[in-house]
Formats: sequence, C-alpha cells, structure tokens
Amino acid sequence: MSVRRILAILSTLLDEVALAAIILWGLPRLGIHIPLAGLIALMAALVAYAVITYRLGSKALGKKPVVGLSDMVGSRGKVVTPLDPQGLVRIKGELWESTSADRRINTGEEVIVVGQDRLKLTVRRDKPG
Repeated sequence: MSVRRILAILSTLLDEVALAAIILWGLPRLGIHIPLAGLIALMAALVAYAVITYRLGSKALGKKPVVGLSDMVGSRGKVVTPLDPQGLVRIKGELWESTSADRRINTGEEVIVVGQDRLKLTVRRDKPG
C-alpha cells in the first residue's frame, strides 16, 4: 500500500472521529441533538466524499502534462492574431505569445514551433506535405 493511500485513510479516519465527537459531545452541549441514523448518514457521506476525491486526485496526479515548454518545439498550431512579427498562436488548446520567424503570418494559418525564448515561442508557417 502506498504512503499516499495510508495518509488518505488516516486523514479520513481523523475526519470521521472529529465528526462523531462534534455530533455526540459538542452539539448536545448547545442543545442540538442529532439521531444516531443522522450520524451514520453523515459519516457515510464523508467516506463517499473522501473516496471520490481520492480517486479523482489520483487520476489527476497520474496524468502527464499535455503542453509544456520542454516539448513545444515541433508542435503545430494555428495563428489567432496576426504575427507581424508578434501575436498569439493556439497550440493544443492553449494560447501562446509568439514571434514569427517568417514575415507576417495571418490569422488562421497553420504554424509549427521552431524555437522558444523564455515563455515566447518562435514559429514558422507549416508547409503542407
């Protein structure tokens, strides 16, 4: 069993203990009484929430990044604002500031990333073929 899973289980158990303590000892002192069935329902809901968030979190942590500067060179995209010489390009669903290595590149033209300077990409027209 992974350390992350053990910590998730311990965290959920501590949440359950805290919820039980509040419902069994804290609320009655304030004159609020919740029946045992209510406590069980709340605890079941908390466990379900913990399981769902753990699974979704595990899935998110397991995904590889789709776009990153390390793998941008060679990526293809489409011009969003004219590059004369600077503008915006959409690559894999993300907008990037770009500079044209060619002359002006019009909106809608296909481009390929040929380089980068910090967070700005250098692009050329994508030659079909």
